[in-house]
Amino acid sequence: MILDWRAIASTLLESIRNEITYSEVPEKPMLAVVLVGNNPSSEAYIRMKEKRAREVGMAFGLYRYPDTISQAELESEIRWLSANEKIHGLIVQAPLPAHIDRYAVTECIDPRKDVDGFTKTQIGNMFLGHDGLWSCTPKGVMTMLAHANIDVAWKKVVVIGRSNIVGKPMALMLINAGATVVSCNSKTPNLTDITKSADIIIIAIGQPGFLKREMVAEKSIIIDVGSTFVDGVGRGDADYESLKDYVQAISPVPGGVGPMTVATLIENTWRAYQSQKNKNSEA
Repeated sequence: MILDWRAIASTLLESIRNEITYSEVPEKPMLAVVLVGNNPSSEAYIRMKEKRAREVGMAFGLYRYPDTISQAELESEIRWLSANEKIHGLIVQAPLPAHIDRYAVTECIDPRKDVDGFTKTQIGNMFLGHDGLWSCTPKGVMTMLAHANIDVAWKKVVVIGRSNIVGKPMALMLINAGATVVSCNSKTPNLTDITKSADIIIIAIGQPGFLKREMVAEKSIIIDVGSTFVDGVGRGDADYESLKDYVQAISPVPGGVGPMTVATLIENTWRAYQSQKNKNSEA
């Protein structure tokens, strides 16, 4: 079975569009993006985010800054944007220049508007299993699994990769959902022994074609979060061609995690808007 991320993302976006339309919101929810420098890949990602935001009836704002901006100046700008009541979701587009401390910058965002889910407050909510704005890519994976009727409870799930954006939060979300989780990384010995015993494998390491047929069992489900351009073509971390007719289910690249991540960002922005408006109405 091929897990169609695009179809699930479209369903999620359509649901949000309907909610916004029929809620008769007094003002459009607004997603704002901070871009430092002129990275072509970042520009492409931002265009996708803007397109999806506007499709569901949201406003969108792009705030550009030169790559020469200082740490203090950028932090000041983000605090200023975060205090703007017209902005309901705020993200800082990665990557940032080498002289900028990304984590310090992130903490300048009001946690209520942290729709990337990267502030300590939102990481804490995710860790505890509390409602909040959870990290978009792993949350998108959980949404996709739910739509595909794949229950992770009682399953052995192997997560390959330990990044702060995908691997670590992915493992935490799975633990909270009742899965038995094995977290693997570049220092994990006997990786194939581990992956061959997995019910579900989620891989996010940025190494095209790393996960081979001989490393997995036929019963397994593979969620490929990797996306690396090779000769202008996006490739995932799993060897898709050798696996697609072998395993129980697999997600493709391209057309995989990207659409779901953006759809989840839009979902988080809508939830952030609702939370802020509800709090203001109670005040």
